[in-house]
Amino acid sequence: MTIRVLLADDQALLRSAFRVLVDSEPDMEVVGEASDGAEAVRLAKEHGPDVVLMDIRMPGTDGLAATRQIGADPSLARVRVVILTTFEVDDYVVRALRAGASGFLGKGSEPEELLNAIRVAAGGEALLSPAATKGLIARFLARGDDGDGLDPVRSERLAALTGREREVLVQVAGGHSNDEIAERLAVSPLTVKTHVNRAMAKLGARDRAQLVVIAYESGLVRPRTD
Repeated sequence: MTIRVLLADDQALLRSAFRVLVDSEPDMEVVGEASDGAEAVRLAKEHGPDVVLMDIRMPGTDGLAATRQIGADPSLARVRVVILTTFEVDDYVVRALRAGASGFLGKGSEPEELLNAIRVAAGGEALLSPAATKGLIARFLARGDDGDGLDPVRSERLAALTGREREVLVQVAGGHSNDEIAERLAVSPLTVKTHVNRAMAKLGARDRAQLVVIAYESGLVRPRTD
């Protein structure tokens, strides 16, 4: 199965470099290029890509607004957005994840990291890269827009989860894969996947990345201070 990728960046040179890299892979193809967020949304609707590599800062409609529009469109529910940013320590990143992005990657990442991020996002096991992202998100969510970072609505929705689903959610927020969670909880990976899918449905999360955000915003997982 070929992973269909849409590139959204206002720098033509970077788009060209990404295109060469992506098209060089036998399991990937670039289906379109956008120079701003509005064009990215339009091309996403036109081509239905599996993954959008989205620059967060673009003229006109920026990557954050475009991500929010894609995330809110039911017809684009299967589209995954990976944010590309020069500034990895950036509160735009968390806002993008809240808007529906599946993760983010620094523009200075190695080619293999970028290709892996595309495959991870397309495969539905979307988490966050680089590894330090969990700590970054924790710090921003702890700061929050109102000082405490907690979302009382999401805290209440946690009541819909079973005890096991909450336990799995804590593990997901810790950055563990299904196989790792299965080993930790002494269950099968399929059982873990079922719990993850049910938690996503109950909490209205598009993917694992949003589950991580919800776990912190609801207060189920507390950010580390170190």
